[in-house]
Amino acid sequence: MSTFVLKIIAVISMLVDHVGAIFISPSEYPYVFLVLRSIGRLALPIFLFLLVEGFYRTSNYRKYLTRMGIFALISEIPFDLALYEYHYATDFFSDFSAVFAGGYQDDKLGKLLSNLFSYQNVFVTLFFGLLLLNLMRDVEKKYASNMAIVNLINGLLTIGFCLLTSLFRGDYSIASILMLVAFYLFRGNKLLIGVALFIVNGTIVGNLASDNLLYVIPVLSTLAIVPIAFYNGEKGKDIKYFFYIFYPLHLMLLFVISLFIR
Repeated sequence: MSTFVLKIIAVISMLVDHVGAIFISPSEYPYVFLVLRSIGRLALPIFLFLLVEGFYRTSNYRKYLTRMGIFALISEIPFDLALYEYHYATDFFSDFSAVFAGGYQDDKLGKLLSNLFSYQNVFVTLFFGLLLLNLMRDVEKKYASNMAIVNLINGLLTIGFCLLTSLFRGDYSIASILMLVAFYLFRGNKLLIGVALFIVNGTIVGNLASDNLLYVIPVLSTLAIVPIAFYNGEKGKDIKYFFYIFYPLHLMLLFVISLFIR
């Protein structure tokens, strides 16, 4: 599979995932929700895998990082609007109207702002991940003759960026950073990548121990190793900006649709 095919798989998976999150109630339709969100688990690992590949292939790291940062800003409003109800079980406009309806005695404005800053879109996480990859590469170059120092510093950097993405509430924060580092360290070894995915996303036994089937969803991210295993290193059709544009656009469209079917 080329980069193009992997991107299409990831984009379709992400779209299915967001349809499930925005339109399907887990309490009313738990199995439909489970199926849609499970399909969606393929998206993030594929995007992280492609981020590492893009990092190795890019001729202009600064431009790559800048583009990621710009779209992190562009995507935040569509992300907040589209997934507000999923995250907080109330819609954005109700909370926004409440700020002006009942005064400030209940700190409704503070609650609204707290909600908006509780989750940030995935580009925020990818931005920090790209920064981490560059720092790790610099460390490897500087201390090429001492792998113990490289491993120590890069391990500390990984922990630091896990905390950083968690502090900034980046989507899938810590799990994303750990998967990204695994893709970077085990690049070219699909078996180790698959094992790392399984470890990061939890064990099947541990998740199935719960009587709630929805807890099995994160484990299914491991299945992303299947399309990744067929990656052939080819670029395929050039759609460099497609994902960047699709991400905020599809979230905004899904939000608008949700306004008409409530």
